[in-house]
Amino acid sequence: MSEASREKVDFALRGKTLTVYLYLLKHGKAIGVREIQKELGFSSPSVAFHHLDKLVELGVVEKDQYDRYVLARKVDSGILHSFVSIAGLNLPRLGFYAAFFTTIAVAYFFVNRSSLDLYAMIGTVGGAVIFWYEAWRVWRRKPF
Repeated sequence: MSEASREKVDFALRGKTLTVYLYLLKHGKAIGVREIQKELGFSSPSVAFHHLDKLVELGVVEKDQYDRYVLARKVDSGILHSFVSIAGLNLPRLGFYAAFFTTIAVAYFFVNRSSLDLYAMIGTVGGAVIFWYEAWRVWRRKPF
């Protein structure tokens, strides 16, 4: 994807359009306009259609033969940079670093119980705490 195209997608994927995109991403199946309107609480089907049309113009969504909308490609835009999608779950990227530091801290503790180094414990436990806190902050801001 070119830089200009990426900027266009970043600019367009905001607000309700982002909400529609995330709904399609989460469900991963073809969905009709009225279903999106009902599930996302839009005032009318035309609001849902407008946002779906924007996604079609961006090449992110396409229509199937039954006039339902399906995700054509995934994009990594805006706040989505902070998340990883695994099996339909959107997890904060920082959570993986937090899990790594937690594992290192626990392993260090059990391997070196008799002669723990204070600085090593502060570094690993401190790193784990900071990464867990930042992952939690990102999770609170999640757009889905």
